[in-house]
Amino acid sequence: MPVSLYVDGPRWRRHLLGAAAAYPGIVPVAKGNGYGFTIGRLARRAEWLGADTIAIGTYAEVVDVRQRFSGDVLVMEPWRPFRTDIPYDPRLVHTVGRLDDLAALGDRGDHPRVVLEALTSMHRHGLPADALAGIGRSPRGVRLEGHALHLPLGTGHVTEVEHWLATCPADRWFVSHVSDVEISALRRRHPDLELRPRVGTALWLGDRAALDVRATVLDAHTVRRGDRVGYRQRILPRAGTVLVLSGGTAHGIALEAPTPAATARQRALAVARGGLDAVGWALSPFVVDGKQRWFVEPPHMQVSLIFLPAGSAVPRLGDEVRAQVRLTTTTFDHVQIS
Repeated sequence: MPVSLYVDGPRWRRHLLGAAAAYPGIVPVAKGNGYGFTIGRLARRAEWLGADTIAIGTYAEVVDVRQRFSGDVLVMEPWRPFRTDIPYDPRLVHTVGRLDDLAALGDRGDHPRVVLEALTSMHRHGLPADALAGIGRSPRGVRLEGHALHLPLGTGHVTEVEHWLATCPADRWFVSHVSDVEISALRRRHPDLELRPRVGTALWLGDRAALDVRATVLDAHTVRRGDRVGYRQRILPRAGTVLVLSGGTAHGIALEAPTPAATARQRALAVARGGLDAVGWALSPFVVDGKQRWFVEPPHMQVSLIFLPAGSAVPRLGDEVRAQVRLTTTTFDHVQIS
């Protein structure tokens, strides 16, 4: 039985059209797990939106979009000379962040299309300002499609964008993580420039209420205080029900990235969660009888065991329960769009 993503289709489609209108010239981003939808499904939706370019994360993802999207495919992973497995494709646009890589692409002889990435305050990939400014508008052996700015999350990017626009003249800029309000302000100040916002999360997941994640109830076992359960034979501290639900590590359930805690409160919550983990208690993403429930033990590959205390309403086998998960890290068995 599946872990499912149910999508309120009319509401989601209205949001997509609204987001595309808020970001004129939008370049939809489809990468990784496709924000829970799969990359192929998002490629078809980008075609439906009328986008002329789609951005993907890596070269390995080209195959998922090539047959489903008719426009240009911008690969945000920086090209490297060891990528000898990537033949010329007139629809493919490479991202370049090193002078040596730009020279190597120029030496190929087939004039590949490129976007030059700036080394922003992210400090991930890209050319520093002096190097980018020195390249000019017609680098040797390639077709320059524009420059790219991959910025940190959040807002307040106008000053940094203005710095790059003034330092490194270019006619077209692809920008990531710049809000619709910031894009509008920049367009008013620079009507002669083409600004192409690359948008992923705000596009596909911007209306979270249109998306409903559910796991299937596979089994339910009445247990007494002191019973041992699970792989690790944990002793239960009280009576209740062990509920077996679809969804485990293979789906991305309970897999966590390092905490991004930035405030004192966020750090305190992270410490508290760590303390509970240390004594064997971890809160699951599953909501049953109106409450988020605790794991009995770490999730298995394809199922999870959670504990319902005595007195809780126990769902029937085959019922579905809600799950509060990160869609960018969850793989679904079933996606249903109405």
